[in-house]
Amino acid sequence: MKIKAKTESCAGHARCAAVAPELFELNDEGYLETPEINVPAGREALARRAVRACPERILSIEEDE
Repeated sequence: MKIKAKTESCAGHARCAAVAPELFELNDEGYLETPEINVPAGREALARRAVRACPERILSIEEDE
């Protein structure tokens, strides 16, 4: 599973990192800069919660095939 992010639309709310700090690394200003995040096995439910927490809806899940 991967999380895809439209980083150019990040508003810096940091709710993703509040829910899953081990998955999301923010820059010094509090914005997400990583457009693709690999989700480790066993962390899928946490990743889904973090994606739902984004008020800007810039995050999406890409399932492995």
